[in-house]
Amino acid sequence: MHEVKVYDSSGNLKKVISVKKLNIRSKKQLEFPSLFKKNKRTGKPLKKPAKMSAKVKASQL
Repeated sequence: MHEVKVYDSSGNLKKVISVKKLNIRSKKQLEFPSLFKKNKRTGKPLKKPAKMSAKVKASQL
């Protein structure tokens, strides 16, 4: 494994991740794969809009 260089959108070097840190992350990922899941939702679930009742729909027509 090699060290990883992380750049921002303008091309400036943000940080360098060492081989030691990558090995630690790799071991954690093997022990707890759910911690590194990509499709994890962190926000609150959206509320569904209230359905209109039949009486309200009839009065609008």
